[in-house]
Amino acid sequence: MTLSREQALDCFASDDLIGIGMEADAVRRSLHPEGVVSYAIDGVVDVRDPSAVFAQVEQILEVGGTGVVLQSRGGLTLAQAEELLASLKSRFPSLTLKAFSAEEIAAVASEASLPPDEVLTRLRDAGMDALNGTRGALSGEQYLEIHRAAHTLGIPSSAEMIVGAAESLEQSIGFLEALRALQQETSGFLSFTLTSARSATGRELDDPTAVEYLKTLAICRMVLDNIPHIQTNWEQQGLKVLQMGLRFGGNDVGSVLGATGNASEEEVRRVIRDAGFKPAQRDTLYRALFLN
Repeated sequence: MTLSREQALDCFASDDLIGIGMEADAVRRSLHPEGVVSYAIDGVVDVRDPSAVFAQVEQILEVGGTGVVLQSRGGLTLAQAEELLASLKSRFPSLTLKAFSAEEIAAVASEASLPPDEVLTRLRDAGMDALNGTRGALSGEQYLEIHRAAHTLGIPSSAEMIVGAAESLEQSIGFLEALRALQQETSGFLSFTLTSARSATGRELDDPTAVEYLKTLAICRMVLDNIPHIQTNWEQQGLKVLQMGLRFGGNDVGSVLGATGNASEEEVRRVIRDAGFKPAQRDTLYRALFLN
């Protein structure tokens, strides 16, 4: 049974971290009874310098990468984005292109004076395989509308929420409920990732703790019981918390190629095994490649 708003608030207020984790783990087991935890080998590519894009992609392919996540940070026009996607698909036809976030799509649409669904249509036709889930500075309503448009056009996406952001618990739960409702409508979300708000200068007292992260992760798994994959984040919380997150509802550990550094693929597989699961490599669209 889906966690209600009142039950989610009760969980946030509760000190029973282990009990909450066990409830989330039960949801994970019901969705993934085979005991597999997946990971990817794909990398983030900053496309603001077009001359460096192909070199970045080739480096990812050299280490076994199967896909890339393209980030523009608002630095591309629609024509430039179309040309880039078409060029990448032509040169690397098997590469999965997870291209841009809802915020970046909104920026391109604004610059082109076009509605987001028309921008998404053109990017899909140029080679875009999926929409990135990064939340950015968009309102929840804007974020959801762009993802709805993508799903309507047959473009799958991931979703994200930031723990430690300047939102109340009620707002966070409202956002999760809206994600669940959109998934019920479109079935377009492949995964959900919980990330941590971090200050620019590093760890500070108001940054989310491991306990806060794990509790929120578990609540997300219980609310979002119709989104198949919940991803933990090793870059921000470290491999030990990632391992614990696999018993708090997570069933995916993201990519071994991080935005700020890489983890050893063997180390990630070991962490998964030590948590009692079978590691399996997947591609960017969550299609399993093989068990390890």
